[in-house]
Amino acid sequence: MNPALLGCLAPAKLNLFLHVIGRRPDGYHLLQTAFRLIDCGDRLDFHVRTDGSIHRTTALAGVPEEQDLVVRAARRLQQYTGCGLGADIAVHKHLPMGGGLGGGSSDAATTLMALNHLWRTGLDRHTLQTLGLELGADVPFFIYGRDAFAEGVGERFQPLALPPAWYVVIAPGVSVPTAEIFSSKDLTRDTVPIKIADFTTSTTRNDLQATACKLYPEVSETINWLAQFASARMTGSGACVFAEVKDELTAQDIVDRCPARWTAWKARSLAEHPMHRLSE
Repeated sequence: MNPALLGCLAPAKLNLFLHVIGRRPDGYHLLQTAFRLIDCGDRLDFHVRTDGSIHRTTALAGVPEEQDLVVRAARRLQQYTGCGLGADIAVHKHLPMGGGLGGGSSDAATTLMALNHLWRTGLDRHTLQTLGLELGADVPFFIYGRDAFAEGVGERFQPLALPPAWYVVIAPGVSVPTAEIFSSKDLTRDTVPIKIADFTTSTTRNDLQATACKLYPEVSETINWLAQFASARMTGSGACVFAEVKDELTAQDIVDRCPARWTAWKARSLAEHPMHRLSE
């Protein structure tokens, strides 16, 4: 039987805050953010092939196989290492696309970590993060695999020691393209940088939120509704909104009250990526 890893969680992330502090000459935005892993996400199954072929064995609406970050990640690892093995990869999507939860990036990171293990290519975490950055700015964080204060384009990390927490996450039912938000003329790009030591005491926000709310009123409506119960904020470039609550019962109560036109769920913080130790 071919080696396999089944039911691998590709966890979602929340941006506890997200500041845009500048822009590089090449157009990439300079950010500061606090990334937090949560215990919901997509699930991926991996089966090693001996013929070198890489296939996604599940259909994904709107995402052709050749464009899927999962397939691209597998082929980049194969190319970088010269590995002659391949893989069949089943992607079971649970996270909404265009939700700001990092679904595609997390899927790609899980693919790199899983196949590095299954193919025995032996790359260390830093090298995997470098390959991941070629695929997307959030991919290195998921390979880093722990709560982090991030800077640069989101690829330089310092560990954050955060207490366990429960969250309510709501998907407003719209997909927000990241490029549209970052290219908006309304986006401010001059927030004063903060220090990691000041993170918990500083006044923070998501600099992308105002632009997303203007372009997608559903995001604003969701924030306003959730703010009745706790401090609510958009994650990433949207569209999903979240709030930290005191316990699981509170989270479930808010989820039960959520209007039917949105999708809400409770989530718990995750101390580390389930595959974190595979890259040690």
